[in-house]
Amino acid sequence: MQTSLKKPQLHCRNKHRNGYDFAKLINRLPELSQYVKPNPYGNVSIDFADPLAVKMLNKALLFNDYQMNYWDIPDGYLCPPIPGRADYIHYLADLLAQDNQNSIPTGKQIRVLDIGVGANVIYPIIGCAEYGWSFVGSDINPAAIKVTSLIIQANALLKNTVQCRLQKDSQAIFKHIIKPNEFYALTLCNPPFHASAQDALASAQTKLKKLGKLTHSNPKTILNFGGQHAELWCKGGEAAFIANMIRESTEYKTQCLWFTSLVSKKESLSLINKKLKQANVVQSHIIPMAQGQKISRFVAWTFFDQHERQQILLKNAQKAEQAQ
Repeated sequence: MQTSLKKPQLHCRNKHRNGYDFAKLINRLPELSQYVKPNPYGNVSIDFADPLAVKMLNKALLFNDYQMNYWDIPDGYLCPPIPGRADYIHYLADLLAQDNQNSIPTGKQIRVLDIGVGANVIYPIIGCAEYGWSFVGSDINPAAIKVTSLIIQANALLKNTVQCRLQKDSQAIFKHIIKPNEFYALTLCNPPFHASAQDALASAQTKLKKLGKLTHSNPKTILNFGGQHAELWCKGGEAAFIANMIRESTEYKTQCLWFTSLVSKKESLSLINKKLKQANVVQSHIIPMAQGQKISRFVAWTFFDQHERQQILLKNAQKAEQAQ
């Protein structure tokens, strides 16, 4: 069985640049076989409009490439494409390496906060498997936290490395989650992109139309293709969400080396840049990423200068050596 199309636009360390080896994936997860078939272009693939097929592909990838032996999420929860999520993690590693003599810092002493970890735990899984980082994942959905906790407890890689925290304040991001005396090398976030349920529905319909699968207009069914309410939309969309994140980050400026968030829409950047300026950040970056024809990016900002960042990472490395 042939491998799917290569994706050279992905990060150079991304395991999925050469496409999916479906024979290997089916060997690791036999249940995937019923979803794999030739597509209209003559390539072996799955139907990406079928949530179950996407879920099985993700499960096989996590089993085969990221040391998982259990992973499952309820129907209707966001099931993200793993190659794009892996890209974010690899570019974050590069960001840290710039202040660490071009060497990627690895190990549990690199602590990462995942805002909106969801039920899928994708970022902690990839970050733990690729770089040995430790994670705290926050979410406002108690059901998502429960599912995430089950995945963590079922996998040795995650068990003592990832913890979940329920965010009880729907208006807060870092508040109640970052505790006194905690320090994070990174925060990451895949924010709710849309400004309303209607926008989220329209986006899901567009995706299905492109895949040739838009055969009805049942909002609940279509939205299940994309995720839960809090995963998909918030008032003001991603620009407002990230603006709030920037504002709140000023209260935790000494407790995180780099704050970051994905930015799906280029139009969001003008408000984000304005808020970064108002927050008096020491340095910020807009870092582009490409997955196929889709261009994405993430924003990163810090309240430490480069010398301070270098010293923090150096001390982290020294602590890790002493602990060995």
